[in-house]
Amino acid sequence: MDELPAPPEHVVFALADSRMEASFDDALRVGAKAATILSPLMIEGETGSLLKDRVRDKANAAGMVLCGANCMGFYNFLDGVRLCGFETRENLRPGPIALMTHSGSIFGALIDCEERLDFSIAVSSGQELNVTLADYIDYALTRPETRVIGLFMEAARDGAGFRKALAKAAARNIPVVALKVGRTGKSAELAVSHSGALVGDDGAYEAVFDAYGVHRVHSVEELAFTLMMFAQGREAAAGGLVSIHDSGGERGLMLDLADDANVPFAELAPETLQMLADTLDPGLPPVNPLDAWGTGHDYERIFSDCFSAMMHDPATALGAVVVDRAMKGAVPYQYSNILYGHAAESGKPMFLVSNHQGSGESTDAVRLTRDGYPVIDSVPGFLRGARALLDHRDRQSRPAGTPPQPPARAVADWTERLKTPAPFDEAEGLALLDSFSVPVVASRKARTVPEVLDAASRLGYPLVLKTAMPGIAHKSDVGGVRVGIDNEAALLDAYADMSARLGPLVLLAPMVGGPKVEMLLGMVADAQFGPIVTIAMGGVHAELLHDRVTALPPFSSGEALRLIGKLKLRKLLDGLRGEPALDIAALCEAASNFSVLAAALGGTGPGQIAAIDVNPVIVRPSGVVAVDALVEIARPSE
Repeated sequence: MDELPAPPEHVVFALADSRMEASFDDALRVGAKAATILSPLMIEGETGSLLKDRVRDKANAAGMVLCGANCMGFYNFLDGVRLCGFETRENLRPGPIALMTHSGSIFGALIDCEERLDFSIAVSSGQELNVTLADYIDYALTRPETRVIGLFMEAARDGAGFRKALAKAAARNIPVVALKVGRTGKSAELAVSHSGALVGDDGAYEAVFDAYGVHRVHSVEELAFTLMMFAQGREAAAGGLVSIHDSGGERGLMLDLADDANVPFAELAPETLQMLADTLDPGLPPVNPLDAWGTGHDYERIFSDCFSAMMHDPATALGAVVVDRAMKGAVPYQYSNILYGHAAESGKPMFLVSNHQGSGESTDAVRLTRDGYPVIDSVPGFLRGARALLDHRDRQSRPAGTPPQPPARAVADWTERLKTPAPFDEAEGLALLDSFSVPVVASRKARTVPEVLDAASRLGYPLVLKTAMPGIAHKSDVGGVRVGIDNEAALLDAYADMSARLGPLVLLAPMVGGPKVEMLLGMVADAQFGPIVTIAMGGVHAELLHDRVTALPPFSSGEALRLIGKLKLRKLLDGLRGEPALDIAALCEAASNFSVLAAALGGTGPGQIAAIDVNPVIVRPSGVVAVDALVEIARPSE
């Protein structure tokens, strides 16, 4: 490098790791500003200071930016910069998709094998020694050509920067589509060994993605198709999906799969339905989705006129021509013409969808996709993308709402309390909730028989008796909860048993009877993203049901209502089989107030709350009440 006429702007290292450090030092010495490192920077048997750490530290000290290590490089198609260690296809061209991936194989699969995807930039970021997903997203957003951002990720190494980048994308209405691995314990473990990434709790990512409108997909196929569908540039209008078919059986399949994907069909206007009836062959019902294949006579005109009418209906958000591709993967020109015809004047997104695509050599799909009518070779893949387009549309009109202001006195008092390491008992946990306007059950502590009887006289029967001995977090597991105590004799018997087994200190509270549903409110302080709030179906079956949503605090009661609407068992709150409807508004207010508590006091540092478990929160026809609270104080790191 000493023989170069000027310091290099960028150095690509494609060396064995045993030779890397000396060569890297040479690059720093001559003033190189950036580098791409393809190798993993691992020396067999190395102990103490690791090669990748030394390279990162040296780069940081010199102000050098790094792509990698253990990456495949990057493409900047907009400026014609290609720094990749492998061959690729010849007909790559600039486009609207920005791609960042932690997997080199996914990087190659999407770029090398799929001509329907055109990229502005594409980065195989590898270990991200000092440049992270957040930086690449931020750069992609500076390029006006970028319409959509795709991520294949194991982790966000810079949690705050990642949130900031996602917020910037949301503010600019640029959709982000993410395939995040590490949902299962084994997947997370292998992700750590693959790139050294701290994968984190998947619920935290769910909360972050929801907060910033990130569209999460679950396969590479869904990632590719959803990127194609956003890249075409038209946003979904108000309403639902219309689709036209040449098969009654495939129309039925579309109905089933759309229901699975929660994609609604447009309710067409009477005049649209009449136009369809007047155009279709006899015997074909004018419905959406539409089977328009009858005798086959003059079918191109029938399909074109029907689809145009459906696309121009005010209830239509987006449309699909669903037809299986022909021999060699060709798209019959009669169906292509439908997309290029009067339907295009609607200005709404339109797609050609096939159920399956085998081997083929036709370029029809690439041509149509590049002309703005993506060809999607999977009905489920199309529907996942359609749901993303509808979600992106709906996010723009989602009422933001304003969370309540934290109560200043409560924040000050509890901040002072958290300076002491003494653990919270249940009574103090309930007091914490009450100070943030989360309704709690009345309760009294007792440690002697007279105190127990006095508490009972003040609270009234029926009662719940719970152990309050220190160190017992899950009382039910040790027989530390007795419910339905309706007289003095039963109370004395229960207290004698519990005090003998677990100790004398107990907590008494009135039973909450009548129609009710048990919910859970929780908070865990995530190391990357801070406090994460959980709303879930609660009670003793909370872990078994695993029906939950997660969110970043604080949030408004209106946002709480949206979150609760995502629960699978949400309808239980409406009252079933003659039961009265429950007070969802009170639950939303309690969840919002709880989120304010989480944002104000939650965190992983000393003097913060690491976790809160409020289970159950009992929802009644009028009001809600929290009857148990477990609070965990963050501990200083060792």
